Amino acid sequence: MQPELNFITDIAMEAGAMLARMQDGDLDVQLKGRADLVTRADKSVEAFLIDQVLQRFPTHAIISEESGSHPGDPEHQWFIDPLDGTLNYAHGLRYYCTTIAYARAGQLQLGVIYSPREQECFTAELGKGAHLNGKAISVSSAEKLEDSLLATGFRATLIDTPRSNYDNFLRLSRIAQGVRRLGSAAMDLAYVACGRLEGFWDIQLSPWDVAAGVLITREAGGIAETLYDEGDLLCSPVDILAANAKVFAPLKAILNAERVR
Repeated sequence: MQPELNFITDIAMEAGAMLARMQDGDLDVQLKGRADLVTRADKSVEAFLIDQVLQRFPTHAIISEESGSHPGDPEHQWFIDPLDGTLNYAHGLRYYCTTIAYARAGQLQLGVIYSPREQECFTAELGKGAHLNGKAISVSSAEKLEDSLLATGFRATLIDTPRSNYDNFLRLSRIAQGVRRLGSAAMDLAYVACGRLEGFWDIQLSPWDVAAGVLITREAGGIAETLYDEGDLLCSPVDILAANAKVFAPLKAILNAERVR
């Protein structure tokens, strides 16, 4: 049995409301790695989401950030990040979200990204377009990189390695109108989908970071693919590029010309 978009939307919005309520309380922040935090909210909200999914779909497989994989039928996979943008969240910033996606037989079917502080809910169902709070959205119409605002990120574990992404950031900062590091890959993808950003790329993400945003971007008329034409957006590690159709090719050419390994 396949879930409906309304179910995922409802639990994502409830999860987001939980995050907003908890943000000003005792977060019990713990360090998983350099600049890689986990809070009481991450764990509590993830437990809530997993429980909601398994109550309805006990045989489905779940891949989530904090508790890892929950075995189940590989034909039905869920990708759950209860709090994308934990570092922002722990510092009291508003740029964070809950993101949930569902895939059947390896193909994304449903995706939701909910930003509780902005009360913005981005949704998509395969073949039915993308929406923000129920209104149809589409990617930007910008045709040139020179007219584009981009976003990216930097993994703390890669800072002193050739895959740091800093060279890409500097190179594109000289070409595009600007490049931002906002701190939530899921939100960055949602902003590409609704035209606030023209493009987004990042290196060594996880599938729960991007799954919903990939579907939402595609359903909004954009392109979301692996950055180097290898690997899988639903398997770690994920190198990703998402953009509107005009900007995608030139952006990809620049990023692939001096590939970081």
